[in-house]
Amino acid sequence: MSFRDSLKDIVENVGGGLGAVIMGYDGIPIDEYVKEDGALDVQLLTAEYAAVLKEIKRTAEVLKAGALEEVSINTELSIAIVRVINDDFFVVLVMVSGGNFGKGRFLLRREGPKLAEALQ
Repeated sequence: MSFRDSLKDIVENVGGGLGAVIMGYDGIPIDEYVKEDGALDVQLLTAEYAAVLKEIKRTAEVLKAGALEEVSINTELSIAIVRVINDDFFVVLVMVSGGNFGKGRFLLRREGPKLAEALQ
């Protein structure tokens, strides 16, 4: 299964999914799947969140809080769930505000190891 197929599976099987992106901490996407009817610019949103995530990761390391695993950013219009894949990459699932948060977390946790293996 390709990265895009995995991302499509996640987006299509979570209620309210708009898109998902595999990205490096430099903000450059590896692959993505974005629904065409989405009201948000998923690519721009995930690129901007990459900078924030890089700082959160660095802060966790400085504080010796352990490795970063997951972050969610909830706004009035959207939910972004970020799941770390490995030291270099993470996956972001973007959903509408009323999306199925729990299922989104589950799907990212389920697909994370498969994506990590494919990235090696």
